[in-house]
Amino acid sequence: MRRTRTVLLCIAGLAAATLPAGAAAAAARHCVRTPGPVQGQAREMLDIAERAKRELGLNSVILRVSSEGKELVTASLGESVTGVPADPAMHFRSGSVGIAYMTTVLLQLVDEGKAGLDDPIARWLPDAPHASEITLRMLGSSTSGLHDYVTDPKFLAELEAAPFKQWPPAEVIGIAAAHPLWYEPGTNFSYSHANFQLLGAALEKISGIPLERLLRERVMDPLGLSDTSSSTTPEIPVPVQHSFTSDRGIYEESSYWNPSWTTAPGAVLTSDICDLERSGRAMGTGELLSAQAFKTQLDPGTVGLGRPTAGCPATVCLKNTAAEHFGLGVIVVNGWILQNPSFSGYAAMQAYLPAERLSIAVSVTKGSETPEGNQAQTVAERIAAALAPDHSLKPEHHP
Repeated sequence: MRRTRTVLLCIAGLAAATLPAGAAAAAARHCVRTPGPVQGQAREMLDIAERAKRELGLNSVILRVSSEGKELVTASLGESVTGVPADPAMHFRSGSVGIAYMTTVLLQLVDEGKAGLDDPIARWLPDAPHASEITLRMLGSSTSGLHDYVTDPKFLAELEAAPFKQWPPAEVIGIAAAHPLWYEPGTNFSYSHANFQLLGAALEKISGIPLERLLRERVMDPLGLSDTSSSTTPEIPVPVQHSFTSDRGIYEESSYWNPSWTTAPGAVLTSDICDLERSGRAMGTGELLSAQAFKTQLDPGTVGLGRPTAGCPATVCLKNTAAEHFGLGVIVVNGWILQNPSFSGYAAMQAYLPAERLSIAVSVTKGSETPEGNQAQTVAERIAAALAPDHSLKPEHHP
């Protein structure tokens, strides 16, 4: 989902670019490069990544591709910072992947009878904006009509001026609530970060468990995602794939800009490429869900929504078709099930194609001349075109 250009900023401060020898060895054991020399399909994937890195002016590219659950290639290109080669064990911000985790947990709780998808959020969040009109389904499918605070000019100006600021959920939700609804809740589609701030809060109320622990117990631990974590600070576990951006007019380090505004506390994630690929397979197969819940996650009623109105322009109320649409916290593109986080010089992609049992995970960092947009998605699209030419990963309508 396109999050808008600038909005994808984080916290600029330096942390260790290298890892103590013992810790480095421990981290390396979990996620390592495919032993060389790589040949066949693995060589083809690596060649695609190398060309993309060069053409797009990327600092680093880290990727992992699997077929039928078996690794095809795990590789890293370029540098994290000058003199420090990128490595598959490095951690990066995986942002909106946390949205897929939250909606997975929501569907689990619904299956357990602890909530209903069409329950108004007033049941748990009586003081939330339009709480009696907006349901849990509308939050997860981004059909609530709530304004996206990351398009608010005052928010963007403050974010640019103070990238280290800690943003409390109440403050960003308040920015969204200060705007009128784009449409009657449930009747259209428009992406809003406010939906997922509220969804995280609702999940805590429904379960009685802090969101970070809830995601750990119900998603990360069952999937073995030992290198995926959430933090209440801008910390990134070492080793770090450092990011840089020109979003404020100069090319600067942005690895530690504060991501607190991006989604609910407890779902502000970092990961490594092996966990990202494993996560993509799990989200793409509904591994943690019942068959009916997974069907709902892939289409909670968004297909056919997304039409411009007098109050909602086509750039906001984006078209959702059967081929390309937003599900319940996931994106569906021509049979691929994906998430594509992008944040402050970081960009990533996890994508799974059930028809081919093919999984692609990519994380990139930007160089000073890298074009705007999520270039991890560009790399993944090129790999997908080579491995599954009948199933384009490139969306036409950007649901």
